[in-house]
Amino acid sequence: MQQLDWIVLSVTLIFIVSYGVYKTKGSADVQDYILGNKETPWWTVGLSVMATQASAITFLSTPGQAYHDGMGFVQFYFGLPIAMVVISMTFIPIYHRLKVYTAYEYLEQRFDLKTRSFTAVLFLIQRGLGTGLTIYAPSIILSAVLGWNLTMLNIIIGVLVIIYTYTGGTKAVNVTQKQQMFIIMSGMFITFFLILHLLPNDMTFSNALHIAGANDKMNILDFSFDPENKYTVWSGITGGFFLMLSYFGTDQSQVGRYLSGKSDKESQMGLIMNGFLKVPMQFFILLTGVMVFVFFQFNPVPLHFNPVNQGAIEKSIYAKEYHSLEQKIATLSEEKKEYNLLYIDHLNQNFDNPILRSKLKSLSNKEADLHEQAKDIISKVDPKAETNDKDYVFIYFILHYLPSGLIGLLLAVILSAAMSSSASGLSALASTTAIDIYKRNLRVEKSPKHYVTAAKNFTLLWGVIAIFFACFASLFENLIQLVNIVGSIFYGTVLGVFLVGFYIKFVKANAIFWAAVVSQTTIFVIYYYTIHIYANGEEKLGYLWLNFIGAALTVLLSMLFQGFIKGKEQIA
Repeated sequence: MQQLDWIVLSVTLIFIVSYGVYKTKGSADVQDYILGNKETPWWTVGLSVMATQASAITFLSTPGQAYHDGMGFVQFYFGLPIAMVVISMTFIPIYHRLKVYTAYEYLEQRFDLKTRSFTAVLFLIQRGLGTGLTIYAPSIILSAVLGWNLTMLNIIIGVLVIIYTYTGGTKAVNVTQKQQMFIIMSGMFITFFLILHLLPNDMTFSNALHIAGANDKMNILDFSFDPENKYTVWSGITGGFFLMLSYFGTDQSQVGRYLSGKSDKESQMGLIMNGFLKVPMQFFILLTGVMVFVFFQFNPVPLHFNPVNQGAIEKSIYAKEYHSLEQKIATLSEEKKEYNLLYIDHLNQNFDNPILRSKLKSLSNKEADLHEQAKDIISKVDPKAETNDKDYVFIYFILHYLPSGLIGLLLAVILSAAMSSSASGLSALASTTAIDIYKRNLRVEKSPKHYVTAAKNFTLLWGVIAIFFACFASLFENLIQLVNIVGSIFYGTVLGVFLVGFYIKFVKANAIFWAAVVSQTTIFVIYYYTIHIYANGEEKLGYLWLNFIGAALTVLLSMLFQGFIKGKEQIA
């Protein structure tokens, strides 16, 4: 990194933190601190909702996901627009009418305290883990690529987030996320067009898509019904729908964003805005990853993108074997470039040569085979090493091929995204702990200022916990999948509780509580025996289905248990 990059990065981060503190200092009461005094306009609600979900993992992992597997991951988001409509029509009016601070307050009014507390605890577990991951994900990648200290990075990101979230609560999160989304999308658009500029001069965007298509990177839709396929149209519309419905409808990190809206209508418009823009945004980020893949069809591609693993090999007895693979992939890169340039010539003559397409696919398969051989060597050097390098693809490209200044901007994008999602997580964890656990179980009435202080202290506490978890976490598969897996394990059960509360009026407190307990236990068992014990790509069930199974199981069991309880009461 050059001096200009450090200046851009530092100024950007200092501005975000300072602006958040300046605009939101002095929250007077709980409504101001937790709900932003319900003054947030719809477009800020929409941007805040998008920024909360768009963590650093999104901008690090998603391009790498597309680089390796193509555009199919976009199907994960197909259920989102439908979920936004359902939440706008059902969830938001109820939340606003009851004037709740958190989503879980509703559950006590509908059921009882133990149901509210159980779902709140489930949320605290998964969001606590998730917030730690949003700090850890960019830290481990940046530390590996830039040589920065991992623990120090975790602490820096966590402390920056704590400063303005502690000071201003929800309002601070909302106002800073506007700036962060502007920085994030500006950086991504500049990068995308710069990638196109770095491609060969006679190459059009259409040609780039043809090259991506020849390598099976443009297979967007998968209509198969195979449950082992992680991303299909059907898993996106069903499992993705239930995940998005539970995440946006019951996760306080998102509910808190639109509860701060000026009115029902403002909150609804903010969510609909997210529904319209989220899928195109993810499509664009994936397409950026595909363009990085196309770029490496004309430029030398590394044998492995994670420099930590490469450094370990250099010190091992397998260095010579690894260097032999590097020579092979260098030769292959030259051959790929030659055939891709020839393919472009044919495309410019309006002739899509099927023989050349087949040759490009064959070369791509050879490259993938060399990458797998490199992973085998890495596993020999260190059996515990994470050989999956998807998360390092985009940051490798940024550091090696982007000009000075833009590198600083892209690093600011990554850290801004980490801060935005982490801030929402901390705010939600603090408000849920303060309102659903602390205030609800405090037998003595306290002043509004006391609960503001309590919420701030819980913000600090959860910030320290998140940093602690980030410092002791370990890289696990592709990071964007890990975050979604953690959510999928818990979200289905929580969503099922809310669906019963909204739509199935005859189910009472005891039935839904025990249904939720049994459902969550069952999901743990299903996850372990169909996903956890299997290697990546060999799972017996796509993790998105856990959302549907958890929600459906909770709903069905609650009705069954209620019928059993009613039958016993009649007999008695």
